[in-house]
Amino acid sequence: MIVVTGASGALGQLVVQGLLEKVPAAQIVAAVRDPAKAAHLAARGVQLRRADYTDPASLDSALAGAERVLLVSGNEVGKRSAQHRAVVDAAKRAGVKLLAYTSILRADTSPLRLAEEHVATETAIRDSGLAYSLLRNGWYFENFNGRIAGAAQRGEMVGSAGEGRISAAARADYAAAAVAVLTAEAPQQVYELAGSTSFTLAELMAEAARQSGKAAVYRDLPQADFAAVLAGVGVPAPWPELLADSDAGTARGGLFDDGKALEKLIGRPTRSVSQAVEAALSA
Repeated sequence: MIVVTGASGALGQLVVQGLLEKVPAAQIVAAVRDPAKAAHLAARGVQLRRADYTDPASLDSALAGAERVLLVSGNEVGKRSAQHRAVVDAAKRAGVKLLAYTSILRADTSPLRLAEEHVATETAIRDSGLAYSLLRNGWYFENFNGRIAGAAQRGEMVGSAGEGRISAAARADYAAAAVAVLTAEAPQQVYELAGSTSFTLAELMAEAARQSGKAAVYRDLPQADFAAVLAGVGVPAPWPELLADSDAGTARGGLFDDGKALEKLIGRPTRSVSQAVEAALSA
């Protein structure tokens, strides 16, 4: 039995859909905070179980009988270390044979503040004694959708990434990697996963300009100024500081990887820059 946590989220749903192409639905459990939001998965024969990262009892029920578990990282920054540890502890009590976790690219050396909770979770997983696979996902193309669409309207994208190169991939690419690992006979312990190609934000804007037919350029700002811009347009705390920090980390190589491990794992190139821009402009 394979359990996917956060299965009603954008990534988790894609993982479950991918698993349905490889294993019988009865062997898949979608663990979600609100089962009502995953009724469409139940309609395909997937088991639904309630799982709240803050409720250990629900985690024990959700992971009962699980052989392999995918822990999809939560989105409550500042609370994730404790939440993830609760899942790790439940997985240990359940005696799962493999715990996979969606971490961040080169977590142990990443310059991004976002890596801190991932490092803590990786440590908890290693200390648990469970067999594990760390899916160290790079940046998601979908993270740029709003910025690309906005730039097409305003004529520019601002940030603090400088000339840093970004090896982004689509959410569907990372989901395919998770499916491959969850169904592999002997998966690796660590996967550094990133897009097949890389780009700078200036190059991203050049592609957006080409496709939209409108002028679109990238303007680099000091990190504090970019954080202020994000706060000024209503991005809630702590995301302005974290996103500006991620851009600054990009300038230091934090989102670049040319190992092509993701491409090799899923057996195809990841989404291209032109495809990503097309998807963002049509969203």
